[in-house]
Amino acid sequence: MSYRVAMDIGGTFTDVVCYDERTGAVTASKAPTTPGDLADGVFAALGRVVDDPAGISFFVHGTTQGLNALLERKGARVLLLASRGGRDVYQIARGNRDRMFDLRYRKPEPLVPRQDVMEAGGRLDYQGRELAPLDEESVRAAARRARAEGFDAVAVCLLFSYVNPAHEVRAGEILRAELGEDVLVVLSHEVAREWREYERTSSAVLEAYTGPVVRRYLAGIERRFAERGLAVPVHVMQSSGGLVNASYAMRRPLQTLLSGPVGGTMGGVAASRLLDHRNVICVDMGGTSFDVSLVVDGRPDVSSEARIEGYPVLMPIVNLHTIGAGGGSLAYAEAGALRVGPESAGAVPGPACYGRGGTRPTVTDANVVLGRVDPAWFAGGLMTLDTEAAGVAVAELAGELGLDPLALAEGICDVANAKMAQAIRTLTVEHGVEPREFALVAFGGAGAMHAAFIARELGISEVVVPRFPGAFSAWGMLEAEVRRDLTHPYFRPQDTLDGADMSRNLATLEREALDALAGQGVPGERRRVEHAVDLRYEGQDYTLTIPLRDAAEPAEPGFLARLAARYAEAHTARYGHATPEAPVELVMLRSTGFGSFPRTAAPAAVTAESAAPDVRDVIFDGAVHRTPVLRRAGLEGELAGPAIVVEETATTVIPPGCVATVDDNGFLIMKVNT
Repeated sequence: MSYRVAMDIGGTFTDVVCYDERTGAVTASKAPTTPGDLADGVFAALGRVVDDPAGISFFVHGTTQGLNALLERKGARVLLLASRGGRDVYQIARGNRDRMFDLRYRKPEPLVPRQDVMEAGGRLDYQGRELAPLDEESVRAAARRARAEGFDAVAVCLLFSYVNPAHEVRAGEILRAELGEDVLVVLSHEVAREWREYERTSSAVLEAYTGPVVRRYLAGIERRFAERGLAVPVHVMQSSGGLVNASYAMRRPLQTLLSGPVGGTMGGVAASRLLDHRNVICVDMGGTSFDVSLVVDGRPDVSSEARIEGYPVLMPIVNLHTIGAGGGSLAYAEAGALRVGPESAGAVPGPACYGRGGTRPTVTDANVVLGRVDPAWFAGGLMTLDTEAAGVAVAELAGELGLDPLALAEGICDVANAKMAQAIRTLTVEHGVEPREFALVAFGGAGAMHAAFIARELGISEVVVPRFPGAFSAWGMLEAEVRRDLTHPYFRPQDTLDGADMSRNLATLEREALDALAGQGVPGERRRVEHAVDLRYEGQDYTLTIPLRDAAEPAEPGFLARLAARYAEAHTARYGHATPEAPVELVMLRSTGFGSFPRTAAPAAVTAESAAPDVRDVIFDGAVHRTPVLRRAGLEGELAGPAIVVEETATTVIPPGCVATVDDNGFLIMKVNT
């Protein structure tokens, strides 16, 4: 066994990267995603890089099954079991308005209607002490209803279970004994052992809603791979940027919600290390969506909570901003103006140029009309594009808007670029981050085609295009580590802090994290644990996570003063101000276990005899430019724009005024005139 393989299943294509441990060679390919049965696309892509799955020594993939179920509202039917008197916590949610001046604002529709919420007797106080024993008959009544009415999952969220989970544990035992394996039982303290009832309930409901879909998919993939001879575990990307094996992912399916997109972020982490550029913006433009994430000081930008489709979720998650802007995004007229996305042509029928029956113009069709795509060698020659169909689709919309077809095609790209630039501002400028201090790492099937134009909008001077940009998210998964996150509620005002007690609690979490990594098959010498604590000023509701040196640090003299200083520094960086003299309050201890794998090599530049470039007319800024179209294999030296660079998984557009070079790691570095 010598092949390390990673796979990213997108809305349009399934990308695969294979690293040969014997030779160090990295190969990539793709196959159309098969929405009816994703496994068909998986094995079609795999067959293009590996002859026999028995030769695979490591396999990881990202899945959007859970996210798709949420986006399309096709998840499981969930019964929610809450504490007596707390039935309406999930329905009431929060009173804050995300859009202050939107007169039509409505809170997200709960995934569990009120009639599907039941109550269980029994109560703990805020310190986890039992005030009344669990009413086990009320739990059995919930089981009987779940069985009789055909619920797919039961989510249990009882008051103060994050402090003492005893009642939830017992409720789970009863439900699993009554319902068997056919009904997923989710306990909130296992999903998110954190304070705030609504957020914890929402997290448990999300896992219950998406879990059955994810479990069926992963079980099917494992079974079909085993039938084909795969002898190693299937690993899955987590939303945190870490890996777990499929058996754990089936127990904690919520962790896979953003499984696919975060692979690109981890690729960005590896790229920042190879480039010696600590801060990068990762942009992944595929056929359906455009994803933005950050690498800050060489680490992925990860939060302990997020909102997905308006629903809060408590779990470590890469800060990812997604909009509906991809190569397949449809262009249309609305109120006499041009609109692009978020609706996509998808894999079927796809853009008009795919020749699969699509008739409406997309961003890809616009690039074809502008001459920015090689129709004879699209996706490495896997597809031949129908330029005539693309021209007809764009011309029909141009006639509707009274525009010249070429002007409309460039307008479609400009609108898409403006939307993508704004998505980057949402994650940077709106959080006090200056994008001009970052390099832009562009990947995805269409990312390198639009990167220079997006960089110009933002004043970014450097664009990095890795080898195999269309499969970069898959390559990033090979660079990720096994990750397990543990939390422990630890509410302490600073004047009652016992540093030795805090160290003991962190040491306990560290042992649990190391044991969890061992259960994932990580050798002892490759395990490590990092610690942090959530802090806030007394009277505040929000917290910031402050890293610790190790588990022993809190027991050292002067720890509290150092911790308060770190918090003030972090508060200033995040909010622009701090109150160093104000007392701080500890809220949560966090320990994260990491298990590393041997690094894969960067997909280096391929040496090949360079052929004479094809020269064609390409439209830039309304003017025709004679532009060379070159293969990336064998590309060397300095390349001045305009130029088009094609390869197996993507096309890179170098506009006039830009200059590109290939570095020692095979990255195409483009200097953009801003």
